[in-house]
Amino acid sequence: MTYPFQIKSLEEYKTTYQRSVENPEGFWSDVASTFQWRKPWEKVLDWNFLEPHVRWFMGGKLNITENCIDRHLATRGEEPAIIWEPNNPEERTRVVTYNRLHKRVCQFAQVLKNNGVKKGDRVCIYMGMVPELAYAVLGCARIGAIHSVIFGGFSAQSIADRLYDAQAEFIVTCDGAYRGNKDIPLKSVIDDALIGNRTVKKVIVYTRTRTPVSMIKGRDVWWEDEMEHALEQVEKNGMVSFEAEEMDAEDPLFILYTSGSTGKPKGVVHTIGGYMVYTGYSFVNVFQYQPGDIHFCTADMGWITGHSYILYGPLSVGATSVMFEGIPTWPDAGRFWDIVDKYKVNVLYTAPTAIRSLMGFG
Repeated sequence: MTYPFQIKSLEEYKTTYQRSVENPEGFWSDVASTFQWRKPWEKVLDWNFLEPHVRWFMGGKLNITENCIDRHLATRGEEPAIIWEPNNPEERTRVVTYNRLHKRVCQFAQVLKNNGVKKGDRVCIYMGMVPELAYAVLGCARIGAIHSVIFGGFSAQSIADRLYDAQAEFIVTCDGAYRGNKDIPLKSVIDDALIGNRTVKKVIVYTRTRTPVSMIKGRDVWWEDEMEHALEQVEKNGMVSFEAEEMDAEDPLFILYTSGSTGKPKGVVHTIGGYMVYTGYSFVNVFQYQPGDIHFCTADMGWITGHSYILYGPLSVGATSVMFEGIPTWPDAGRFWDIVDKYKVNVLYTAPTAIRSLMGFG
């Protein structure tokens, strides 16, 4: 598999850049046509930065999970989509192939449906960096629910503010999460955040740390039980399927909140079509990804970098992405390099903060 829009040389970059400036509609139309659409767009771009008002691929219909999963199954079904490295290096690694990812996302989409989630509903996801987080995010996208991932380090008050602002009715969380030598009690933080909340109907809880938690009857359900029940519904003759919801290119995909350093956190809404095309395009070109490479973005899924370059960007082009549960300095400051070595990582994408932290360790 080669990427038709990958830039191979400086000369090609210059001519491509020139074209993107002189004819943005034609340029992005060519890039977008390499993705899978149920109905082509009528107009590529409508923009006015004064209002501001920007729309991409108007009239186009698609589902981003068909681009990130289904279209790769015939050719790369048994290839790794996500390689998961646990917080504790002694624990078992998990390799999630595109076939397995498809199965789990279909299952979780059914779980959401069983729990009353519909297209356009907001689902708050507050989990550790485990593969189930990816299943939850993509499960939402498959049924057209809007996901809002909240970083696992945020307090109950920060979560309550975000739940209120997004008017979220559903939450997906874990009993707890591992981060270095710490256990973070995610479910009890969610319980605190929900005191006085009148909008949340269901909380789905995945078992990770086996931390004792309180489950409220009628509101809280276990991920494992729900997934088992859903499998019976989506599996027919050994095959798993769940019809992806048809979405408009300008339908919202997710809401991501700023850290709220200026008081009230601001929710940034990303719509489907333009986001998909740009993350796929930038992933292939910025990182010069080649088929078969192992890409490791060290970000947390709670940030835009995690959304774009752990999940949506790599998966949209059938790449292999490493997802890491822990921190760069535990059990020692050589952890990143152990991971690079272990999986033969070709592309490492990290933050200046991480580099500075490691420099502090010499």
